[in-house]
Amino acid sequence: MNLYIELAYLAASILFVAGIKMLNRTKTARKGNFVSALGMFIAILATVTQVRSIVLADILICILLGSAIGLVLAYKVKMTGVPEIVALFNGFGGLASLAVALSDFWLHTRQLHLSPGVITSTSVVLSVFIGGITFTGSVIAFLKLSGGISGRAIMYKGQHLINLLLLIAAIVLSVFVVINTSDPIYIITLSGLALLLGILLVIPIGGADMPVVISLLNSYSGMAACATGFVLNNSVLIVSGALVGASGMVLTQIMCKAMNRSLINVLLGGFGQTGSPVQTGGSEMVVKEVGIEEAAQIFDSVSSLIIVPGYGMAVAQAQHAVRELYELCEKRNINVRFAIHPVAGRMPGHMNVLLAEANIPYDKLVEMELINDDFANTDLVFVIGANDVVNPAAKNNPGSPIFGMPVLNVEQARTVIVSKRGMNPGYAGIENELFGADNCLMLFGDAKQTLTKLVSELKEL
Repeated sequence: MNLYIELAYLAASILFVAGIKMLNRTKTARKGNFVSALGMFIAILATVTQVRSIVLADILICILLGSAIGLVLAYKVKMTGVPEIVALFNGFGGLASLAVALSDFWLHTRQLHLSPGVITSTSVVLSVFIGGITFTGSVIAFLKLSGGISGRAIMYKGQHLINLLLLIAAIVLSVFVVINTSDPIYIITLSGLALLLGILLVIPIGGADMPVVISLLNSYSGMAACATGFVLNNSVLIVSGALVGASGMVLTQIMCKAMNRSLINVLLGGFGQTGSPVQTGGSEMVVKEVGIEEAAQIFDSVSSLIIVPGYGMAVAQAQHAVRELYELCEKRNINVRFAIHPVAGRMPGHMNVLLAEANIPYDKLVEMELINDDFANTDLVFVIGANDVVNPAAKNNPGSPIFGMPVLNVEQARTVIVSKRGMNPGYAGIENELFGADNCLMLFGDAKQTLTKLVSELKEL
């Protein structure tokens, strides 16, 4: 029987690796998701067959309840709500690791009166510590993204010193847990410190920086699961946790590079501290507004077009209207491409998911590094709801909080049209110098309604 279990775990691990490999390419991403899910299903079945202390019916009821909740969330949550749901799922993963580690530690030390051993005790400590930080940190990220608390960086005096002292205290408690497994006060106190640290580490991070936070918390949840695998001596949990932890950390590094931030600053909770907003033009900025008819005439006269999607497109649910615009321009022999900034939206890959949902061809989605040099030779750039990722202040204003952050070179195009509700600043809280540029025209209004009218006007030309 053990041989079949190990073979099932091996098959599941192979499917995990293959699934993640497929997720690396847009065309195979959906298949990769299915392959990974199949691997998890096999791993769950193999694990359930080993359970002796719980009735199988109870396990099946829990699986059905969890699946029902997942289905409801999947169908009801809008695309704009996906980032906070992802953050919440990361938190549940951390909470599960924390709960499993604590229960296993309690079982060995309080009920069976056994010493877990150094390796198991160390694994328990890591599961509790990382899982606790992941849970409360993810809850704070969820609240920031959903508007439950302010999305701005919440600063407090001496935050780095407090975090450092809490970290040192956690390390000391961890040593006590490993040395003295008979006293539960140490592991309980460590759990409380981990939960507190999760809050204090994420509170100072601004909402504009949530893509990095989400990918980092995703990595934490994987690390916690991996440590829990050592606690339970479960090989497939070790493999899957390691894969999630490693891939999440790689993605975090990519996000940091895209935001021109240091990973050390993220780990210390110093990420996104922009201080007071810096005004780049204030009331002196003069913007030029364009109407639907004039905008349609501009579209009709160009031969090359780059569309820059942003969070405003997600909020307005305008991706399907964007597809109509794309198809109409393609019929007019206009070369259309989409410029994707790594942190556009509220989570990594947010814009890719939205555009894929609208059946935009994968090869039309071009990453920032590959398209940035092409803006200077482009007739028209159409910005839909993006703000900070197209702000030239990141390149030419040393006093700006986003100075040094890689942005899309949209201002180099012959003409730029920005679809935006109003002149409100982006999540970074600063004005966009692009809006006052000589070649920039503002098309105000709800993105979906504006695009629908624009498509209708183009069809009449």
